[in-house]
Amino acid sequence: MQVTLNELTRVFGRIGLLSFGGPAAQIALMHRELVERRDWLSERQFLGALSFTMLLPGPEAMQLATYAGWRLDGTRGGLIAGGLFVAPGAVLVMVLAALYAGFGQLPLVAALFLGIKATVIVVVIEALLRVSRKALKGALAYGLAALAFLGLFAFDLPFPLIIGVAALIGAVIMGKSAEDAAAPPVSAGRTLRTVLIWAALWLGPLALLWLIAPGSLLTEVGLFFSKLAVVTFGGAYAVLAYMVQQVVGDFGWLTTGEMMDALGLAETTPGPLILVTEFVGFLAGAGQGGLGLGVLAALVTLWVTFVPCFLWIFAFAPYVEWITAQPRLNGALSGITAAVVGVILNLSVWFALHVFFAEVAETALGPITLWLPDLATVDLGAILLAGLAGWLLLIRKWDLLAVLAVLAAAGAVWSLGILPLFG
Repeated sequence: MQVTLNELTRVFGRIGLLSFGGPAAQIALMHRELVERRDWLSERQFLGALSFTMLLPGPEAMQLATYAGWRLDGTRGGLIAGGLFVAPGAVLVMVLAALYAGFGQLPLVAALFLGIKATVIVVVIEALLRVSRKALKGALAYGLAALAFLGLFAFDLPFPLIIGVAALIGAVIMGKSAEDAAAPPVSAGRTLRTVLIWAALWLGPLALLWLIAPGSLLTEVGLFFSKLAVVTFGGAYAVLAYMVQQVVGDFGWLTTGEMMDALGLAETTPGPLILVTEFVGFLAGAGQGGLGLGVLAALVTLWVTFVPCFLWIFAFAPYVEWITAQPRLNGALSGITAAVVGVILNLSVWFALHVFFAEVAETALGPITLWLPDLATVDLGAILLAGLAGWLLLIRKWDLLAVLAVLAAAGAVWSLGILPLFG
């Protein structure tokens, strides 16, 4: 499909501004904008790309946006789509990190974003239903989705294990019935050239930092978050425990409380949840050298976190169509696609629990580990706001941007106790 540069920039700018709520909500938003409203990607292309990005390290939603841009307008389109997906959130996190470093917790920000988080729940549920209807074909697909959800939510299994098992089952069983299509040509030479260019862009500045100041904080930050960019399979939630251990326990850059505040702010701002790394980098720098070093550390963190994402997509995106043309590999992607529905459901439940309840604890019941809320900490305002968002979006069919604006204001009114929310 021929898309003008202006259209591509405008649509992905809108996606970047509205991408609240973590990967489940962001995937839902892109499905709404790219598949349902504009037909820029077919359902098959969207689900195939989503399954593929689930196999990559790093934020899957940002990589999905980059893939969509690449498919529409090559490398230029990928840079615009991926860059605009990250930029609004990165700017806002930088500002909030500076305010946090100067003044501590920001209750006004939490108040404004309560309504936004309630809206996100509705967006995710709506998209989850639509995606599941398209992705789940047959009893096996439903079973894989259910097992993926239970594996993550009830048994805390590693994300790569769940995706690997789903791919294996899909290849063995679903691959038999996959359509055998002609594979588009791919170039190993072009792939190698792309890898070398983007690896140099990623690691070149880091090598320069190491040569100039091998023991500096900026070098430590760059090396740590470069390593994190390679091992973050399953998104930010999957790597959070590891990050807390390293940042708080080994490096001593932040306290546990500051780390939790970082995640909370990242959850309530647009862009990938992995932007929590930018907040961490800023506070680490500000703690050792003031706001100037904080800004530099945040910029280094952003560079080594997101440049690898462009490497993975630009190098391997041409193979997505080739993969889907192979019966066994297409079957593996079908298995992953089914499991992804369960993954999104798990993230949705996790997010809803943390919005609707002030306290949610991880509770072990024999081999089962569940996130259980303290019912006494239920947030009536969040539930009412979600109901209002559902009415405006699903019944009144308001534009998402208008609903977010109304709900942000309503959330602030409720949270700050200015007026009763309803009457």
